[in-house]
Amino acid sequence: MSTTIDGVRRIAVLRANALGDFVMALPALAAVKAAYPGARLTLLGHEWHAGLLRGRPGPIDEVVALPPISGVGTTDPGHPVPPGLLERLARRGFDLALQMHGGGLYSNPFVRGIGARFTAGLRSPDAVPLDRWVRYAHHQHETLRLLEVAALVGGSTAAVEPVLAVTGRDRAELAAVLGDPPPGLVAVHPGANDPRRRWPPERFAAVADRLGRPVVVTGTGRERELADRVAAAMRAPATVTAGRLGLGALAALYRRCDLLIANDTGPRHLAAAVGTPTVGIYWCGNIVNAGPLTRTSHRVLISWLTRCPACGADGMDPEAGLCPHETSWVAGVPVEAVAEQAADLLDRQDAGR
Repeated sequence: MSTTIDGVRRIAVLRANALGDFVMALPALAAVKAAYPGARLTLLGHEWHAGLLRGRPGPIDEVVALPPISGVGTTDPGHPVPPGLLERLARRGFDLALQMHGGGLYSNPFVRGIGARFTAGLRSPDAVPLDRWVRYAHHQHETLRLLEVAALVGGSTAAVEPVLAVTGRDRAELAAVLGDPPPGLVAVHPGANDPRRRWPPERFAAVADRLGRPVVVTGTGRERELADRVAAAMRAPATVTAGRLGLGALAALYRRCDLLIANDTGPRHLAAAVGTPTVGIYWCGNIVNAGPLTRTSHRVLISWLTRCPACGADGMDPEAGLCPHETSWVAGVPVEAVAEQAADLLDRQDAGR
């Protein structure tokens, strides 16, 4: 029995969060688009989504950038749905609205409020229901979770690793900043929004020096100090691009690299999506939700700490509040283990050339 919805011409998908969250949603978005190839798929997201996806091949036809809304586009309290927003979205005449934005306490009422003919998505016990829904459980990989949402409305795919196209505009933006990157380039990304996910910058430097390749250190503008610490700790010179590249140019840079070594961050997901092998340093609680699903080109080194190194607070209960410490939970991952996985991936590439 088919689970597709008849007469769908306009689809809205709520996914208004960060870079890694968006990349992990790509297989589900592609599955929905394949199920409704003639429909127009609109992502309800952020301004950065619009900038990244403009003119880029893929399942998304349009981005509507939402303002900050508590529980929908931001975790900050005090941002109600602006007057008139739901009515403006309703006038677009969506036939199908998908909630791919968490348990649904705030996002399910928002999705229901845009007036789509049919709704589907995630639901935690405290959220209002949609027409079709799957139970939200914290300990599930995000890509697989969202593929279950796609399946609610007839979407399916065998491709579980995300894919993002690199465009000519991306390459031009990269060339304007860096020129032509050298062959054999290795990227290092020492940042992460959550300080507990950060491996020490000096250890990134030690691994990079062992590989004997040209190195580029990436990051946001706020991560410039971390990136500079990696470069300063290296014996060999490295190029630092933190704060200098937009997301499109960063995608083009990673596509030119033979490898990215990174913490559990959006840039690791971005590099993997453009086809670059990665070595990721993960805390065990995060790999369940956000680790790479395959190991041919992607390796993970895992910290098995379950309690805060500073105060001993339990980190495994998703319902518990966070302790105030920002001590790294992954600092114990050894340099030798990361270097070994990085060298193996590079050797495999060299053998295949």
